[in-house]
Amino acid sequence: MVKVSVVIPVYNVEDFLGECLDSITNQTLTDIEIICVNDGSADRSLDILNEYASRDERITVLDQENGGHAVATNRGMKLATGKYIFFMDSDDILELTALEDTYKIAEERQVDFVIFQAINYYMDTGELVEAENYSMNALADFVGDRVFNHKDIKDYVFDITVTPWSKLYNREFVMKNNITYPEGLVFDDNVFFYDTLFAAERITFLRKHLFKRRWYSSSSTTSGAKHFINYVDICDLIWQVFFKYDVFDDFKEKLLAKKFHTNFHWYQLIKPEFKQLYLDKLREDYKRIASDSQFKEYIMKDLEPYDQKLFEYVLKYEDCDTFDVAFENYRLRRKNAKLKNRYDEVRKIHDDLINSNSWQKTQRLRK
Repeated sequence: MVKVSVVIPVYNVEDFLGECLDSITNQTLTDIEIICVNDGSADRSLDILNEYASRDERITVLDQENGGHAVATNRGMKLATGKYIFFMDSDDILELTALEDTYKIAEERQVDFVIFQAINYYMDTGELVEAENYSMNALADFVGDRVFNHKDIKDYVFDITVTPWSKLYNREFVMKNNITYPEGLVFDDNVFFYDTLFAAERITFLRKHLFKRRWYSSSSTTSGAKHFINYVDICDLIWQVFFKYDVFDDFKEKLLAKKFHTNFHWYQLIKPEFKQLYLDKLREDYKRIASDSQFKEYIMKDLEPYDQKLFEYVLKYEDCDTFDVAFENYRLRRKNAKLKNRYDEVRKIHDDLINSNSWQKTQRLRK
């Protein structure tokens, strides 16, 4: 059995694939297998994969019609034979000691998976920029070198990046719990991560930045593309995971924020031509909640006024332009009300000061 299986789904990354593969094939841990799944690339990605495979017998290249990240990753995962498994993004870079460092600590502490840190690599400037969402310093400070599980870190569950490339997983643990990526959807790593998090009994954190995440303007998370609509389904699947492990009530506030705040965030970022489709999808989801009076009551009692209004307006306004105007007017009224309340507070402080004895004495002394 090899020590680590590296699974790399590949799609149209000819400009970056060589650097990615170099960072894997030159790892200081050499007892690895590298399973590359070409997901119907239309560029030279497959040629590059075959070229590397001809020079390195550890590389296996699979070619398939385009099915998406989850389909390619699940296929690679089925073929993996290593004790541990690492999911690599084909346009990013792994530090050369990463697999050795994480394998060593996984073995020492006998964990289901290791979490480690990543850093942003900005293509436009060549800068390496640390971001809290990938460094997870608050979690690192809290857990230190301890072995933990989700029960120990309730306040930090949503501070852990869901990205698969910042973890080294025990493959048997993943297989035993039948955890896979939901196919046909973007943001699939959210579901995979929470499933592994709540299934795991032993987790550890390695405080090292071992992964460079390449950031560029055409990234799938910044494009505003149609697939943003997938988040409606992903959010439902996330909820299902939390219900599956009977922890929904423990994290209800955050999960409600995902259902409403985060969905609205992606709706705002999607390109105008897809807004109506997103709103329609969101309305279907909210209608399911509204149709179950008991579940609706369970949800609404803990919903913030802002999100209650969002829920109401999505159900009320079928046209996206009308919805946008109506909800923006609500947000402006809400903002103005806050400003007025703040003005009233300041005015009261001012009036109290004017009427105070100390202020009046000060004025008499000035005269």
